[in-house]
Amino acid sequence: MPKKQPKPTHPWAKSETELFAEFKTSTKGLQEKNAQERLKTYGLNEITGKGKKAGWEILIGQFTNPLIIVLVAATIIAFFLGEQTDAYIIVSIVIFNAILGFVQEYRAEKTVRELKKLISQEATVLRNGKKTVIDAKMVVPGDIVYLRIGDIVPADMRILGQEEMTIDESSLTGESLPVIKISTVTPESRTLPQYLKNMAFMGSHVMSGEGFGIVIGTGEQTFFGKTASYLKEAETISDFEKSIGNFSKMLLKIILAMTLVVFLINAFLQHGIFESFLFALALAVGITPEALPIIITISLSKGAQNLAKSHVVVKKLSSIEDLGNMDILCTDKTGTLTEGKLALETYLNADNKIDEKLLLYGMLCNEATVNKNKVEGNIIDRAIWESTQKDKLLSTYKKIQILDHNEFDFSRRRMSVITQTVDGKKLLVVKGALESLIDVCTNIDINGKSKPFTKKTRQDYLNLVNQYREKGYSTIGIAVRDWHKADSNKEDEKNLTMLGFLAFVDPPRKSSKSALAEMKKMGVTVKVLSGDDPLVTKAICEKVGLTIVENKIYTGDELDKLSDEEFGKVVNKYNVFARISPEHKYKIVKTLNTGDDVTVAFMGDGINDAPAIKVADVGISVNTATSIAKEAADIILMEQSLEVVVNGIRQGRTIFTNITKYILNTVSANYGNMFTVSLSSLFLKFIPLLPSQILLNNLLTDTPMLAIATDSVDKETLKKPKKLDLKMIKTFMVFFGLLSTIFDMALILTMIFIVKAEPTLFRTAWFLESALSEVIVTYAIRTKKPFYKSVPGKFLSIISVLIVATLLFMIYTPIGKIFEFEQLNSGILLLVITIVAMYFISAEVVKKYFFKKFDF
Repeated sequence: MPKKQPKPTHPWAKSETELFAEFKTSTKGLQEKNAQERLKTYGLNEITGKGKKAGWEILIGQFTNPLIIVLVAATIIAFFLGEQTDAYIIVSIVIFNAILGFVQEYRAEKTVRELKKLISQEATVLRNGKKTVIDAKMVVPGDIVYLRIGDIVPADMRILGQEEMTIDESSLTGESLPVIKISTVTPESRTLPQYLKNMAFMGSHVMSGEGFGIVIGTGEQTFFGKTASYLKEAETISDFEKSIGNFSKMLLKIILAMTLVVFLINAFLQHGIFESFLFALALAVGITPEALPIIITISLSKGAQNLAKSHVVVKKLSSIEDLGNMDILCTDKTGTLTEGKLALETYLNADNKIDEKLLLYGMLCNEATVNKNKVEGNIIDRAIWESTQKDKLLSTYKKIQILDHNEFDFSRRRMSVITQTVDGKKLLVVKGALESLIDVCTNIDINGKSKPFTKKTRQDYLNLVNQYREKGYSTIGIAVRDWHKADSNKEDEKNLTMLGFLAFVDPPRKSSKSALAEMKKMGVTVKVLSGDDPLVTKAICEKVGLTIVENKIYTGDELDKLSDEEFGKVVNKYNVFARISPEHKYKIVKTLNTGDDVTVAFMGDGINDAPAIKVADVGISVNTATSIAKEAADIILMEQSLEVVVNGIRQGRTIFTNITKYILNTVSANYGNMFTVSLSSLFLKFIPLLPSQILLNNLLTDTPMLAIATDSVDKETLKKPKKLDLKMIKTFMVFFGLLSTIFDMALILTMIFIVKAEPTLFRTAWFLESALSEVIVTYAIRTKKPFYKSVPGKFLSIISVLIVATLLFMIYTPIGKIFEFEQLNSGILLLVITIVAMYFISAEVVKKYFFKKFDF
């Protein structure tokens, strides 16, 4: 077992000498012998698979669900009763769901493997005083590693030297722009990665320049590795899965209790011990909702197919329902609310007016290369050439000649060109960071006139620029100087006249505003969790119409100062967080997810988002996200639009409504039959239904319930998130179960005491009444509206008609003799139809009062 690596106290705040002493290395790097010893001590520089379950453990775990236990028991009973067909159906359902669950859980193991792929394959280290290329897995703490453009940083490093090096850390920290790296000491108080400019983190990309540093952490001791450790935790059980599990436990208790009661009553009344036992077992199979797993699967699969038409990949079917009934959507900003790339927004002179001359100079003083429709270069220069505003200036641009070019560098943070117009006028155009331009400007252009760049005019100009920075814009200045030569050098960038600035922004997605507004109407609370600057985050929130609670944005530093209790209160109350780390995102989502009645979704696209994506009830990512974010997600948006999420919410709520319809229908019918059997057993001298008749009834009446997965739903049911309410289900079971029993008993008493029916005629009449009731009453309880105001799905209607026809066919043809049925005369048939009609009308009346108190 590798030993725990040393954890230097704030290595970014230590000098080179202190770091060399702590890691026992030098400017010549490690000796190969020492490196091999450290490799044995600290282990390979990789993300391990510690804690993963074997495949057989995952498979066995699929059979621990209470509903699965009930179905397995029902299978054994069906075989015992000789009903092999019913048993085969149940076994098929159990196996199908076990395979589905196995695949979903096994997928979690792939997440860690994806992380490993992101570690660079090779690294250049200093060993024995010489640069050596080694497998990145062999890098150890204390190694001196060299980086250059295009490299993936192989471990966490304290930078000791660099030359114009920038690193893209967006997938780790959420920063929208590459970070300029330094080698000087950073203050001890800084702890968030976003502030550590003298650190390079494993998994980030070198965008420009080069540098070297000392490795201070490898493998799981890196910022990247700690992120991976969150992904090793057990898969989060969604609220929907918890609800179905609780419902299954409730069913199991009721089935066992009522089956025992029925057996004891029939045995006590001397209906025969063995016969009573078979009857009770058959009844247990009959009241078990074995169609529930397949109905859930059909409903979710149908939803997945509908979402696929919107280019949405659903990796975990149960997440669709939780997507629909989410209470909170936590989302990253970059790449989700925004486009994830810098875009030119405007170009303003010192008078705060749009000036096309600034854009023209930005096009001329530019290092991007344009080949057909592809633009390559640094992020600022690319944004200028990718803007549509530049098109109207192309003809002017082509008339201007560029005579000389001074490249951009990070010491002066600007570049310049010599331009010449057709009339021979030359100009030195300089573009760069405003702070660097101000120092070399002596004048400023105000109202078309050059005025001295005094303390006051400088402050006025900075105030103007800061107004845009506070709105989330990145700004680049433009300054000029009349020129008379055909060449220049960097030292000529002085005595300039400030013209104005270009303003860039990571723009919000076009669909974000309308989608967020729709989510608000649907009762979904949106929280923004960003690693970016608070001002930038605030600006984006304002643009997409997200109201910031109390106009307060909490940062990672502020969250770190809170106790666990205070943290909980803050994350539940406030809705925008910025400059936060992956640990913060993870902790926020996990804290929000502690409530049993709260379903939390998280949407992100970076490595830094992966832990939060995984711990959420619903993890959402986009197709352009990092591979690890997509692997951790349950749902992937192939089209980068929040409108797809809104559509997913509608699909999820539709599915939930239809599943609830089935549950309510089956518990009211099945347990109504149990109540009826219990009562009738007290005075009947024979068993009300034969075991084969019970199983046939169960099979036929469950068929329309499969069609309910495709049923249409009322728009009113989609307005807010809902949960599977066990209290409501129990109450519904009692209300409508007793209602069913009332009309069952009306038939039974009539058949026994008035018609004086023999057992075969009695069983046939009750079989038909029981089956018809369950099929017909579905149309009353499938909607809170009067049944004629809610149009059912076509498939449900067709299947219902076919089942009614099948019932009559089974009774009025020779096939009925197989199940010991007797053909009913017109009087008995009319009696059955009348009782079913009265039951339907009563259900319509009762539901009106029931749904005033309970919602679904």
